[in-house]
Amino acid sequence: MPMVARRLRDPDINPCLSESDASTRCMDENNYDREQCSTYFLKYKNCRKFWNSIMVQRRQNGVKPSMPTAAERDEILGAMGKMPY
Repeated sequence: MPMVARRLRDPDINPCLSESDASTRCMDENNYDREQCSTYFLKYKNCRKFWNSIMVQRRQNGVKPSMPTAAERDEILGAMGKMPY
């Protein structure tokens, strides 16, 4: 697998891996009819927005790495009580 594809599949780098997989699976199951999968696309888009805002906050606060690891993201989501996206 190429390095770029491997990085996109890494849960520490890609916080929206499950949403991405769900939208791809929906496209496969629905013969690539985008209208059938709009809710999955919206979830992925909201996920990216949420984690991007977290990343910006961490950069502004000088926290490294700017993207929380998978374990840290689980703690953040657990503290919120529900999925914000």
